[in-house]
Amino acid sequence: MPAVPSQQNTGTGDSAPGRATSGPGGQEKPGRSRQPASKRPRHRLSQFRLGHLLLFLALLAAWWIVTATGLVKPLFLPSPGAVWDSFVQSNTCRPVAEGQTAEICGEQNYFLWQHLLASLERIAVGVGVGFLVGTALGFLMGTIGWLGKLLDPYLNFLRSLPPLGYIGLLIVWFGIGDVSKVWLLFLAAFPPIAMSTLVGVRGVQKDRILAARSLGASRAQVLTRVILPSALPSILNGLRVATGFAWTTVVAAELNNGIPGIGALAYISGTQLNTPLTICCIIIIGIAAVLLDMGLKRLSTALVPWQGKA
Repeated sequence: MPAVPSQQNTGTGDSAPGRATSGPGGQEKPGRSRQPASKRPRHRLSQFRLGHLLLFLALLAAWWIVTATGLVKPLFLPSPGAVWDSFVQSNTCRPVAEGQTAEICGEQNYFLWQHLLASLERIAVGVGVGFLVGTALGFLMGTIGWLGKLLDPYLNFLRSLPPLGYIGLLIVWFGIGDVSKVWLLFLAAFPPIAMSTLVGVRGVQKDRILAARSLGASRAQVLTRVILPSALPSILNGLRVATGFAWTTVVAAELNNGIPGIGALAYISGTQLNTPLTICCIIIIGIAAVLLDMGLKRLSTALVPWQGKA
């Protein structure tokens, strides 16, 4: 009886599904293709963006339907087209009256982007000074025990006060110019930054500080190379919170002599029953707040790449 030759795995037989098989000459035959893992997050991100776009279009369609059917009067809710026309008008020049050569530009003698830029400048100054003062005070309170115990009740007192309560006093002290507005934004941003810095400094592990000192690090080196990097995530988070808090206060800060300013323009247009312009200002304020927060998130990711990984 002839012997049956033994089968050897030469690589030319059937292979498991989804794996590449080798053909003549050592060339691989493509099997069932699999999606690389690196493309899966991109696919999910595109689906997420598509969901946002569809939700936005659905809300826009619902807004248009409500206004087109007359369910709500235009005085209370203008149509999307009216809001868009108000946006275009606030960024262009137009004749004062038909047939006249004199022109009026923007709203309240300023373009809309100039109103927004003026508010952003006030935010930048108020939050910037609040960041410098709040970070310095938080570090001192966190590193000097007796100073932290002494000032902690006063810092909590300031944090609990609404910034709008300062308006009248600040106007008496500094007038109705930009100084009082910057002070109000500073008082809105300073407490959360100081508290976040204090929490971050106090949250540094003692083992890290002791290890650095045992290796011969000076007090300045411990502060700059151990405490500061460890507390930086909390500091940047406080900056995000403070910026959002100050931005929500910008309308109140610009109630008195706030032109140019996006908050003052929203207030004045509301008192004049110019609802399309009011809604336009509200949308611009919201978009600016979202972009500011996104920028601070990217800054935090760039400065603290180790957050959540160590």
